[in-house]
This record gives sequence, C-alpha cells and structure tokens, in this order.
Amino acid sequence: MSDQNIININKNIDYWNERVDLAAAFRWTVKFDMHEAVANHFSLAVNDKGTQFLMNPDQMHFSRVKASDLLLIDALDNETMSQPNAPDATAWGLHGAIHRHCPHARCALHVHSTYATILATLEDSNLPAIDQNSAIFYDRYVIDNNYGGLAFEEEGNRCAALLADPKKKILIMGNHGIMVIGQTVADTFNRLYYFEKACKTYIKALQTGKELKVLSDKIAEKTASEIEKYSSTNYRHLEELKFILDEEGSNYAT
Repeated sequence: MSDQNIININKNIDYWNERVDLAAAFRWTVKFDMHEAVANHFSLAVNDKGTQFLMNPDQMHFSRVKASDLLLIDALDNETMSQPNAPDATAWGLHGAIHRHCPHARCALHVHSTYATILATLEDSNLPAIDQNSAIFYDRYVIDNNYGGLAFEEEGNRCAALLADPKKKILIMGNHGIMVIGQTVADTFNRLYYFEKACKTYIKALQTGKELKVLSDKIAEKTASEIEKYSSTNYRHLEELKFILDEEGSNYAT
C-alpha cells in the first residue's frame, strides 16, 4: 500500500488534523533537542469541555510518534489506568488533572528542556525581561517551588491548581521542568519554543558575570501584550515546520 493510500485511510480517524499538528510538535521537539529519552508528554483537548484529549503512547520516543499513534483519553474516566492501552501513570496524573481542572488549557506540553530546566533549578526561577523574547513572558508564568516527586495523581492535581489563572500559560516546575499551555498546538508549541530560547539567552547572559540590563515593567508588559495580539506568527511557525517535515518525507502525518 502506498504512503498516500495510508494517509487517506488514516484521515478517517477522529480529530485527524489535530493529530497531525500534535505529531509534528513531537517530531520538532526532538529536532530542537527539547526531548528526554522516552519521558515527557504532550496533550490536546478535543471536546468542548476539554476533558477528552489526545496524548502520546506510553514509552514511545518522540521521534517515532505518528498522528495515528496518539491515544484518546477521557480525564473523567477513572478506569483509564486499568485499560490495556493505558498511558504512562505520570502522564495521566499530570495531564489528566490539567484537563479536568483547567478548561482554558486546551493544549499542554511538558518537557525537561535544558535551559528551562536550568531556570527551574535556580533559587530564583524568575525570568527577567532582558530581551524581546523574555519580555514575551512578563507576568505570564507561575513558579512552583514545592516539587513533590513524580507527577502521579496527587502531584498532578497540585500542579494543575497552579494554572488556574488563564493569563499564566507557563508553569515553571521547580526542580523539574516546565508545563506550557495554550489554545492550540501551534499556539502552545510556539510558546514552548520561545520560552526555551528566552531561557537560553538568560542563562548565557548570567554566565558572562556582567550586570543584566532589564527592561522596565512598563515596556515588558507592552511587549508581551503586543505579541499576544500578533498571533498569526504562532500558526505560521508550526505550518512551516510541517512543510519541512513533508519535504523530508517524514511519516509523522500517517
């Protein structure tokens, strides 16, 4: 059977476009070196209440995830972990809690990317607005300083409660990593990408030992607000990344 025939058959699977976008995000998380072995999880709500969501299978490397591989999970189904194709327990604990308690978090991307995780290990995990990228996140994140171990259900519920404010779209998980939320895969992946870049700039600036030039609160908020209104770039970024995958002959959309 040809690749095109496989794609045509798979398009009959529910939420196909959403699956393709999420699969592309997995592939590019590897290409941008923000993945970690077979750990970490991405999810995307597909129903109006936000309680049914797509998520990566247990222990599958991000570089292999295809649109048709994604699990369809119900955050309100207490039998989820007893099913044959159960997700990773920490994925269920963290993402299930988010999709139960935070309907504004349609998409949730959790990684242990290098520079964001370095930020999460600092005594002061704030990200100062030292350039345009870091200013994007001014007053748009929350810091968790109470790491409680692996994100099983109790820890997942605690983390989800920290994302109750829809304005706060990044959870800096102290001594752990980050959780990035948004409305779509494109919106959320773009946020993840720029947060990691902003953290990299900040960490490298600290390494110089020089005094940092921090933007005023007024200019940082102005920049963040302007970027939020300039949302078309979020969509275009993921679309361009999908075009690159297509040109490379990737099987992500199968």
